[in-house]
Amino acid sequence: MVVLLLGCSPSEQELYDAGIKEMRLEKFDEAITYFDRVIQKNPNNTEAHNAKGVAFFEQGKWDEAIENFEVAMEKDSTSYKPYLNLGNAYLEKKAFKDAVINYNMASSLDPNQTDIYYNRGLALLGMEQYEDAILDFDNALQVDPNQALVHFNRAKALVGNNNPLEAINALKRSVAIDDTNGAAFYLLGVTEMSALNKKEEGCMHLKTSLGLGYEDAKEWIDEFCDTESES
Repeated sequence: MVVLLLGCSPSEQELYDAGIKEMRLEKFDEAITYFDRVIQKNPNNTEAHNAKGVAFFEQGKWDEAIENFEVAMEKDSTSYKPYLNLGNAYLEKKAFKDAVINYNMASSLDPNQTDIYYNRGLALLGMEQYEDAILDFDNALQVDPNQALVHFNRAKALVGNNNPLEAINALKRSVAIDDTNGAAFYLLGVTEMSALNKKEEGCMHLKTSLGLGYEDAKEWIDEFCDTESES
């Protein structure tokens, strides 16, 4: 006797959940396959288009990610997620103006998404709009003041905005939270020496930077710091 097994085909949600599971395992191609199956069942499934974009984003495929985020946005223009993700993809491509436009849309749709502040600040920093960048970094730090990278990039904006004293304060806060960022020690040392003529402190921070593998510090150390070995 032949037994026929009539299994039910998986639902949209089951396929979507399977794709998310593969994403968490960093199996992005497998995840995309699941999201494609969801889209075949329902081309208007915004979450699947968005998640597919995230899978491409995680692989560094910015253009493919943007294409899928734009589809998700067209399917549901009321969700902040595709705009936020579009902003992130444009930020990676250094298309800073497009990034800011999409971050602004995401923020207008959901003002409670505080992650937007830091990312938009980076885009504004890339556009050399230092005052606006500082404002976004300040807002990010109001949410969580213990973010070393936010302090670091705020310092970059402050340097660009000709405020080296406040930049030094921001850098000191950054390295107090994370003492492994060679770039932060480098900028701290350079700013101390160039703005305040503090050679001793500057050289100390530059040597710390070099010790952390930040090779740009070597040129400053060779030119301005005493590199003689001590007995």
